Amino acid sequence: MTRRASVVLAAVLAFFLSGCDEVTPPRATEQTEVPSSAAPDAVTRGLPKADPVSIDVPVIEARSSLIPLGLNADNTIEVPPVTRPMQAGWYVHGPTPGEVGPSVILGHVDGNQQKGIFFRLKELAPGDKVSIARKDGVTAEFAVTKVERVAKERFPTDAVYGDTTEPELRLITCGGVFDKASRNYLDNVIVFARMISTRNA
Repeated sequence: MTRRASVVLAAVLAFFLSGCDEVTPPRATEQTEVPSSAAPDAVTRGLPKADPVSIDVPVIEARSSLIPLGLNADNTIEVPPVTRPMQAGWYVHGPTPGEVGPSVILGHVDGNQQKGIFFRLKELAPGDKVSIARKDGVTAEFAVTKVERVAKERFPTDAVYGDTTEPELRLITCGGVFDKASRNYLDNVIVFARMISTRNA
């Protein structure tokens, strides 16, 4: 396990065990995957560090500004406010979108008795596009390579946060069955994507 993965393990598990209210439990989604093809050298080398400002996932009509998310004093990961379930955020202790490595975007499936920004995240499939606009005026374009629904107790920390050789993206939310006793979903939906192109504003 990489150093970054070990640092965030407890924080990630804490986030995904809290913060989601029931609206409609997502339907079961099987894992899907598509082989990655070679990307141009300019894409595989990655971009310089630049904070992301917004995310756009057209196929599920998910668009949001991005707020920075760090760690709380107790080492749990910060999350977007549950009172603003349509707000997504990016994990500041990982690479920024477009840099080499896995950039992580977090969003609620629901909250405050409303649908969340990633309510339809489970519908994504390999090949679907995700755009991240950055402060430097560059938009990084990603293509989904894999979608997983996993039990929170088996969260694949190293696969999500471990080092990669190219710019990659992870979109994460709650999923699966909603446990009314604990008021939490039992699973996570995780979308894996790789950068395929960039464009200037």
